[in-house]
Amino acid sequence: MCQHQPPCPPAESADRESARLVAHHPEQGWSLLCNGVLLFEDTGELLPDGRVIAPHRPLGAEHVVTAA
Repeated sequence: MCQHQPPCPPAESADRESARLVAHHPEQGWSLLCNGVLLFEDTGELLPDGRVIAPHRPLGAEHVVTAA
């Protein structure tokens, strides 16, 4: 899919979210990346092969435990 240099990481790689934006629709809550990944505002993803990646937001500050 990717036509530019350097090419974006493929949809199967761990860093797939670093691909370039092709379309961005914040009013609808999604973005399309150059590698074909649909990225949703809740951090969920839909990969080009139809696999779903569940939302993976980091824990909020209220859930962070600090050492004494």
